Amino acid sequence: MAQSRCKECGALAGPLDWRCGECGGSLDLVNLPAFDPSAIDSGDFSLWRYRAMLPVERRFSLGEGLTPLVSAELDGIHFYAKLEYLNPTGSFKDRGTTTVLNHLAAHGATEVIDNSSGNAGASLAAYASSAGMSATVFVPAATAVESKKRLIRSFGGAIIESHDYLAEVYAAAEETTYASHAWSPYFVLGQQTAAWETWEQLGRRAPAAVATPVGHGGLFLGFYRGFKALYAAGFIERVPRMIAVQSAGVDPVVRGWETQSESPPQIEPGSSVADGILVDTPVRGEQILRALYDTEGFALRVEDPAIEAAQQRMQARGFMIEATSAVTAAALTRIRERIGDEAELVIAFTGSGLKNLGSSAAPV
Repeated sequence: MAQSRCKECGALAGPLDWRCGECGGSLDLVNLPAFDPSAIDSGDFSLWRYRAMLPVERRFSLGEGLTPLVSAELDGIHFYAKLEYLNPTGSFKDRGTTTVLNHLAAHGATEVIDNSSGNAGASLAAYASSAGMSATVFVPAATAVESKKRLIRSFGGAIIESHDYLAEVYAAAEETTYASHAWSPYFVLGQQTAAWETWEQLGRRAPAAVATPVGHGGLFLGFYRGFKALYAAGFIERVPRMIAVQSAGVDPVVRGWETQSESPPQIEPGSSVADGILVDTPVRGEQILRALYDTEGFALRVEDPAIEAAQQRMQARGFMIEATSAVTAAALTRIRERIGDEAELVIAFTGSGLKNLGSSAAPV
């Protein structure tokens, strides 16, 4: 039976706990079901086709997951794009939100909170509404995008905007269920399904490398753990090289990888057009770096002009991605230099550019 356990002290946690009550460490799930291809429900066209591997009862769903994997090209460089922006609320966050909220609903939660610059908040509001829960999102006053705040409200979510939003959400979490996309181990659980889908879509094999934008690293770790599960079950020969891409404005994981540190360094908050990954202290930073080392992966930073150029060029090719999604495309040439021309590469396009159209953040 799956349980939440502290990665620091090993203490078991309760079903509504978002971090360890003993030492404050982050939680991971243990005793997860082994991956079993025969248990895949091929008639379910959502991530719940893998429900036998997900220790969560499905009570509600918006059809999240099973996003396309399409052949793409930029500057003559071929790759496969995993179109996570085609999830129901326009971002990869839906994979984790559905498993988090289904789990919390099963344990009696009726009101949930989270902190978010936009995508996670919109996802929380939508799924909470579907579940009959109320949702409040604490957003950073300095960086939250106006169009994403409108989206949160349109799904029925309430917003508390603050310059000290993290302190406020932690205080609120003493009384209200914290459905944290950064802290909840059930969020990373849902993200593992992206790896399993990719494996199926490539003809039941793994690519040579996978690149994602990294803030808190939920999707990055989901891909890594999903492929680790496939490897442990004997269905792939090796886990793909994991590649983390960050904005030069906020790049703690890159700095940690460059110095081969165990954890990312403390850095000052910064800014970037890639608003979805403005995370100076990733909750699972040590695990992100360990995944890089374990797979002979690497981390890259990209500057805002390169991000904006990549976004516009991918949009001109029909991929309506937001700036955060474009960091992987902006790093594409440097990725190819490291992995070679023939290596099969999957990059994740994480969020929809439709959310920014008409806002000051939209490309011209």
